[in-house]
Amino acid sequence: MDKQYEEKSIAIIVVIAIITIFFGIGGVPLLDPDEPVYAETAREMLFERDLLSPRIFGDYWYDKPPMYYWLVALAQTIFGDSEFSARFPAGVMAFLTTLMVYFSVTKVFNERAGFWSSIVLTTSIEFFYLGKAAVTDSTLLFFMTAAILSFLHKKYWLMYICMGLATLTKGPIGVVFPGTIIFLYLLFMGQLRQIMQMHVIRGILLYLLVAGPWYYAMYTVHGMDFINTFLGFHNITRFTTPEHASRVTFWYYFPVLIVGLFPWTVLLPQAIYASICDSRIDDMRNLVFMLIWAGFVFVFFTICKTKLVSYILPMFPPLAIIIGWNISQMLYKQRSNTSYNVWAVGALMFFVALGAGFIVGGRQLPELELGGYVLGAITIIIGIGIAAFLIMYRDIQLAACLHALMGVVVMVIAFGFLLPEVAPRFSMKSMAAYYLEHARQDVPLYVDKFLRPGMMYYAHRHGTEMLPQTGAFAEALREGSHKYIMVRGLEYRRLLKTQPAPGNLVVVKEQGDIYLLEQKGE
Repeated sequence: MDKQYEEKSIAIIVVIAIITIFFGIGGVPLLDPDEPVYAETAREMLFERDLLSPRIFGDYWYDKPPMYYWLVALAQTIFGDSEFSARFPAGVMAFLTTLMVYFSVTKVFNERAGFWSSIVLTTSIEFFYLGKAAVTDSTLLFFMTAAILSFLHKKYWLMYICMGLATLTKGPIGVVFPGTIIFLYLLFMGQLRQIMQMHVIRGILLYLLVAGPWYYAMYTVHGMDFINTFLGFHNITRFTTPEHASRVTFWYYFPVLIVGLFPWTVLLPQAIYASICDSRIDDMRNLVFMLIWAGFVFVFFTICKTKLVSYILPMFPPLAIIIGWNISQMLYKQRSNTSYNVWAVGALMFFVALGAGFIVGGRQLPELELGGYVLGAITIIIGIGIAAFLIMYRDIQLAACLHALMGVVVMVIAFGFLLPEVAPRFSMKSMAAYYLEHARQDVPLYVDKFLRPGMMYYAHRHGTEMLPQTGAFAEALREGSHKYIMVRGLEYRRLLKTQPAPGNLVVVKEQGDIYLLEQKGE
C-alpha cells in the first residue's frame, strides 16, 4: 500500500473522529443521573486527596473501579472542573479506539477494510454518543477491544495488560468478556491447543499485577463491605436482578442495535451474509472471530436482567469491522445487480422510516419540533441519494460516503442544536443555579435519587435522598417541617394520584419536568 495513500486515510479518519467525538463535548450540561456521578466522584477524590477510594456525597462509593475517576481527576487538574473535563477522557478513549481499529484491521485484512471499519465505527450513533458521555463505557471499550485484537495479532503479553486495565475500569467483565470470546473462538475453530502458546500462567500473574493492587488495597482498607457491595451488588445482583423491571424483555437490544448502528444498520445483514458465504479462508477465520465476539456480547446482555443502552457498546467494533470488510470487498470485486439493489432499497426504506421517526419524535417536545423536521428531512434526502447513486451509477464509494455524512450530520444537529435545547429536562444545571439564587440555604433539602448527583455537582448540596416508588416523598411531606424538595415530575404526579398535595406545599420552580417545591412549616 502506498505510504502517501495510507497517510491520507489516517488524516481523513482523524478529522472525522475529531468532529464526531469532540464537537460539542463541553456544550451540553452533564445529564442525570449518570454523568454527574463520575464528575462529582472524581472531584471529591481530589478534594479529599484520596485517589484510592471513590466517594460521593461524602461517603465511599463502590459502584465502579477507579480508572475513569482517575482520568477525570487528571482532566480536572489540567483543565479545571467543567463538563469538558468530565467528558474529555471518554472522548480520548473513543478517538484512540477509532485509530486502533484502523491499524489492526489493516494488518488483519487490508487498508481499505481498515479505513471503512474505522469510519463505520466513528460515525455510528451509539459510538460517538457514548464517546462524548462522562461514563466508563468508551474507556472499557478501548481496553477490552485492545485485549481482544491483541489476541488476533498474537500479542499475548499486551492482551493480559489490557485485560487488567479493563478490570480496573469496570470490574470482572474486563477479563471475563475477552477470555470467553477467545475461548469460544478457539473451541469453534478446533484450535484449543493454541492456549498452550498464550503463556496462560504467567499471563494471569501479569494480569493480577496490573489489576490486583487496587482491589487488594480496597479490601485492606474497607474489608468485606467493599467485596459485598462491589462484587455482590454491582456485579452479581445486577446480572441476576433487574434494576429496571420494564426493560426485562428478550428483544430489548434489537432496537438499541438498529438505532445505535445507524446510519450503517442497513448494511449489517448483507455484510454478515458476505462474511460467511463470500470470503476467502483466511478472511473467514477472522470474520468468524468477529461474529463470535459480537454474538457473545449480545447474548450475554440479553440474558442479563439489568439492561442499559450502553451495555452492548463492546459489540460495535466487530460489527463495524464486518461492515468495513464488506465495503472494501464491494469496492474491489464486481457484485451482482442484486447486491446493489438490496443495499439501495434497504437504505431508502430505512432512511425514510427513521427520518419519519425523527419528525414524529421531535413533535413530542416543543423544543425539538423544528430540529426534528430538519433532521428528518435531511435523513430522507440522503437516503434517496444513496439509493439513486447505487441504482443509477453503481457507485459503492459515494454511497458509503453518504452513509458517513449522515452520521456526521446527525451528530452535529443533535449536539449543536437539539441537546442544548432539551438539556433542562435531563440535567440539574439550571435548576441547581435557581436553587442557589432563590432558596434559603439553611432550610433542609430533600432530593429525588435520580437528581441527587446533578444537584451535588452543580449546587454542592446533596440533601436527603428520596428513593423512587418507596413512599419516601410522601414521608418527607408528612413530617411537615419547613423544607425544599427537588423532584422529577414523574414522582410528583405519582404522589398526586395517591393523595392530595398538602396545603402548605408550593411549586417554587418547574423546568423541564423537574420541580423545586417548598413546604412551609406547619
